[in-house]
Amino acid sequence: MFKALADESRLKIIGLLATRERSVEELATALKLKPPTVSHHLATLREIGLVSMRAEGTTHLYGFQPERLRELNRRLAPEKLAIPDSEGGDAWERKVLADFTEQGRLKGIPVGETKRLVILRWFARKFEPGRRYPELEVNAIIAEFINDYASVRRYLVDHHLMERRAGVYWRVDTAE
Repeated sequence: MFKALADESRLKIIGLLATRERSVEELATALKLKPPTVSHHLATLREIGLVSMRAEGTTHLYGFQPERLRELNRRLAPEKLAIPDSEGGDAWERKVLADFTEQGRLKGIPVGETKRLVILRWFARKFEPGRRYPELEVNAIIAEFINDYASVRRYLVDHHLMERRAGVYWRVDTAE
């Protein structure tokens, strides 16, 4: 799925289909692509379940299937932001995490460096040591807890909790 979503044209198609159903011709015109190219992209997106097709007379209309992305999101980050005692850290760190959450999501990124590091270390533990993550997967994991995944991703790298090279991320051993 990540490979299919790594194509800019496919992401644009999903963006257009998220607003309403469209035909190949409409998509081709909007994206300034040839209809066979759009058909190829749609076939790939249908194969992974992100796009559906229905016939209306002689026209095929395509629509976005957000359930598939929700399913992926649940598989990548099934738990909400829980701060049990077993999570580790001292009482103050657990309090910081609790203070910055609401209904399982982060309310925001702390401005203060010390509190921000508590949140970032918590995020770093969401990534398995030694495993490489493409940027889209990193975004999906972070987005389960806060919409501003780009800032969190940048902070994780800037604070040396994760490394990045050529769009691939991995956790640094000191993230524990």
